Amino acid sequence: MIGLLAPAAPTELQQQVSALGLPLWNTPPATASYMLQWIDDHLELAPLHDKGAVWVDFVGGALAHRRKFGGGRGQPVAKAVGIKGGYLPRILDCNAGQGRDAFVLATLGCRVTLLERSPVAFLLLQDGLRRAQEDAEIAPIAARMQLNLADARRWLENPPQDAVFDVVYLDPMFPEPDKRAKSKKEMAAFQTLIGGDVDADALLAPARKLALKRVIVKRPRHAPWLAMEKPNFVFEGESTRFDGYLPA
Repeated sequence: MIGLLAPAAPTELQQQVSALGLPLWNTPPATASYMLQWIDDHLELAPLHDKGAVWVDFVGGALAHRRKFGGGRGQPVAKAVGIKGGYLPRILDCNAGQGRDAFVLATLGCRVTLLERSPVAFLLLQDGLRRAQEDAEIAPIAARMQLNLADARRWLENPPQDAVFDVVYLDPMFPEPDKRAKSKKEMAAFQTLIGGDVDADALLAPARKLALKRVIVKRPRHAPWLAMEKPNFVFEGESTRFDGYLPA
């Protein structure tokens, strides 16, 4: 169980954490290994006995560098979703995680709806978007990102009537321990806590029913196809690939 270290956290955040069923702690219990904490005006997931906190930052850090120098429309993810000329697809990101690919696509002008089912990941992502909306340069990008706390499988199987998306983007967390071991320390901790998307195969069929143009599945480069279905086309990256499927 992960809880929020409450004393320094804003009241609104405490109320939301409690509503999501997560505990509020004045002092973390002895059995806890991680906690959510409010520090330097942001929310982070921090280990109790080690370094390596995880927080979502769309304004600075790696994403700022990628926004400025990442290659723009030449990036594999941009090519995979089909950005070309004046065409900017409407995108549903079903496994938002830390929102990195969604932010890149929003930076390029796409409107992206994000689904995240983990309350912890949702809270971190929500906090990152809050700070992005407060930054004059990044706010227009954040305005193109709409975050929802939702289970992607249930959402895809019963989408809202007004759900219209050109591209459904699937980036399920790869559950194999050896893949996690190769991640950076902070990301490995995040993956361990959030867990692998063991039901990822079930997302492909309903995604293909919803997408108007294509479904894109981000996979580790040597991972098997999602649901063991051969893609219609593939875009290769350095360590990942993007498998493309046409609508059903």
